[in-house]
Amino acid sequence: MKNVGEAPQEELATGERSTRNRVARSILDHGPSTVAELAGRLGLTQAAVRRHLDALVADDVVEPREQRVYGARTRGRPAKVFALTDCGRDAFDQSYDKLAADALRWIAEQEGGEQAIAAFARARIAAQSGAYRAAVESVPAEKRAEALAKALSEDGYAATARSAPHPQQGEQLCQHHCPVAHVAEQFPQLCEAETEFFAELLGTHVQRLATIAHGDGVCTTFIPKTSHAPPPARASENTANASASTAGRNPA
Repeated sequence: MKNVGEAPQEELATGERSTRNRVARSILDHGPSTVAELAGRLGLTQAAVRRHLDALVADDVVEPREQRVYGARTRGRPAKVFALTDCGRDAFDQSYDKLAADALRWIAEQEGGEQAIAAFARARIAAQSGAYRAAVESVPAEKRAEALAKALSEDGYAATARSAPHPQQGEQLCQHHCPVAHVAEQFPQLCEAETEFFAELLGTHVQRLATIAHGDGVCTTFIPKTSHAPPPARASENTANASASTAGRNPA
């Protein structure tokens, strides 16, 4: 990965550059973050974090946003959060986006349009499903979202599972990084296939609330709480009950 927010050597010492990279990496791993959250994670003062964020904003690596709140809002103005820009994500591991997009466009033109892309997206998920399925099947039903998040993190998605805010009853699976976000902007079938797979794997209807591909800071999937979740289905074709209607796009 190239150094993000890098200034000329005479203007920025090596230690400063390293800390700036740590700030950007923390946002990549944890999603849009407040100054206080970054300071706590990195062991820095809030003043130091603000100084590094100012430089990263100037370099178009991060951008300030209003914090999104799911569920009931609390009193007071939400804290400002800082999220990676497209340029910031490019500084990490998305070097082959154009090649992938060109390949998918060729598939669409030569092999049957959007249906061919959807078939490719499902085949891609199926090829990667073994580790995810093993992780989910090895734990009780109430631990499946957490196990899936851990398996996704091992593949670079920086995922977490947490309780959904009141009044929703369930969990939110949050993917703070998406290695294919730029390609998914053009081909939402990638997001839709992933949502279908999550529903099959977890044995319940799921709903995609937000995606990085459509400008959100985090890919967020709502997983409703079920009393007796069935074992994950093994047949990849049993995905018709997945909530693909909102996959890959924000709710209206």
